[in-house]
Amino acid sequence: MATGSINNAIEYYKLFKEIQERRKADNENFQPLNIACVFSPPPENDKDVQQIQEDLPTEKSDNQHNPEEKKKALKTIIEDYNAQYGTNHRIQEFDLYYQDVQKRIKDHKYTNADYAHKNKIDVIIVVDMLLTGFDSKYLNTVYVDKNLKYHGLIQAFSRTNRVLNESKPYGNILDFRNQTLEVDKAMVRFSGENIDRAKEIWEVDAAPVVIEKYEKAFSELENFMHTKGLTCVPADVSNLKGDIARGEFINLFKEVQRLRTQLDQYTDLTAENAGDIEKILPLTHLQGFKSMYLDVAKDLKAKQDKGKYDENNSNQLDFEFVLFASAFIDYDYIMGLIAKLTTGKQKQNMSREQIISLISSSANLMDERDDIVEYLNNLDLKSGKSEKEIRDGYQVFKAEKLEKELAGIAHEHGLSDAALQTFVDEILVRKVFDGEQLSVLFEPLALGWKVRAQKELDLMNNLVPLLKQRAAGRDISGLKAYE
Repeated sequence: MATGSINNAIEYYKLFKEIQERRKADNENFQPLNIACVFSPPPENDKDVQQIQEDLPTEKSDNQHNPEEKKKALKTIIEDYNAQYGTNHRIQEFDLYYQDVQKRIKDHKYTNADYAHKNKIDVIIVVDMLLTGFDSKYLNTVYVDKNLKYHGLIQAFSRTNRVLNESKPYGNILDFRNQTLEVDKAMVRFSGENIDRAKEIWEVDAAPVVIEKYEKAFSELENFMHTKGLTCVPADVSNLKGDIARGEFINLFKEVQRLRTQLDQYTDLTAENAGDIEKILPLTHLQGFKSMYLDVAKDLKAKQDKGKYDENNSNQLDFEFVLFASAFIDYDYIMGLIAKLTTGKQKQNMSREQIISLISSSANLMDERDDIVEYLNNLDLKSGKSEKEIRDGYQVFKAEKLEKELAGIAHEHGLSDAALQTFVDEILVRKVFDGEQLSVLFEPLALGWKVRAQKELDLMNNLVPLLKQRAAGRDISGLKAYE
């Protein structure tokens, strides 16, 4: 969030803090954003800060007025930061604080499963800092409450134009200063005199245009389903025959979802726009199609990885699971919903079926989906379990299920239950597959090398899907040789 002065940045920081504390008190389900703020302190003969401020004209000028007030506010901001993130920064070592802020913005490259969301920054309030020379593909929106022009405007807007993937093909700018004229001037200066051509390069389609594309994409999906003698509803996707037809569904619905993801990024949708979007494809049907997409994609990807995808179809499918992921529907969120369901504290009255629908329509938990759904279906909803008890119960459920599955595999291959359990546990803990340990596993059978090699391949054919599922999206080094 780019603000026009240090005083404005301080005021915004206070407002965020007050509003979030108030909302948290009013609603136990409120999830506060992680807010941070950074601006340079009064230099006070500090050569490093003086050098930094040579490229920070607004901050350099602001710090000449009431410097003690600004210093006091920055100290409070850094103290809040230390309390939130467990750090120990000081204003006297400002550069270390500034580096840590940059790192936590870039930490969004890690999933919340690998690095908890509480360690990251959601909104960073700035004045001059970070508006030039700082790049992170995970910055998706710049909120502008600051007068900008020419190269300064282009630089500030460009903080969010680093393409990440299909879920973020461009950046989002919310300008609260109505600087359309300055934007046009900057585009002409840096793109040539033809303003219409410049806008084609710099700006994305308006929402109504994307809605038309969305309607067309869904119409193409409808036509495809009708040519197969099916209605265009989620349940009928399972009636598609053959890998080629299912692959066509994947490509057609992927385009529908890509445009829906794009529409979800617009902040200026009118009530009419929202109504048009819902009319094209109601949310409940959208979730149903997403769930079916993930089922079909998971099956076809497994075939494609094994080289068993329909030989009559030479096109390799790109599933783009990132389009079906959600920043909110993760393991912690689902466990929290389940806990509230069992204690009767779910104010939104989300049912077991609605939670299952959420899980099924998001790629975040694709590897664990079946386990969570099975656990939820067997859970006593009147048990009154705490969130910790729900989490612990799920881990016990998974461990017992894995133990049963491994016992069956061990019996099938003539191996010791305990030995196979130890072998798998070590792989899952270390996220490393050790081929030598696989040979050690078969030593008690005293097999010839040729028979043993075939036995190892047969065993890994059973274990690879199980290991990948239990790794929950994390890579297991050395496993690809057996996929």
